[in-house]
Amino acid sequence: MREALQQKDTPFEALGLGDPAKSDEELLDAIGEHPILINRPFVVTPARYPACRPSEAVLDILENPDIGPFTKEDGEIVIDAQEKRLV
Repeated sequence: MREALQQKDTPFEALGLGDPAKSDEELLDAIGEHPILINRPFVVTPARYPACRPSEAVLDILENPDIGPFTKEDGEIVIDAQEKRLV
């Protein structure tokens, strides 16, 4: 469960979530209060189910990655309008 938590730029340290004594229930409660803690996206395929970081890594494991233009939430263009992958 802990490996599913994002540490950078989140309240992970302030909440003491690295403490191995914290139960899964406590971790889930923290996620409920601070959704930014979830290291996402999670992708489930027949072969595996990794957390994809950076988010464009999902394109490497999709069976059909031809999704058209793709821009990350921060505005970075991953696939342009001509469907050329830039990242």
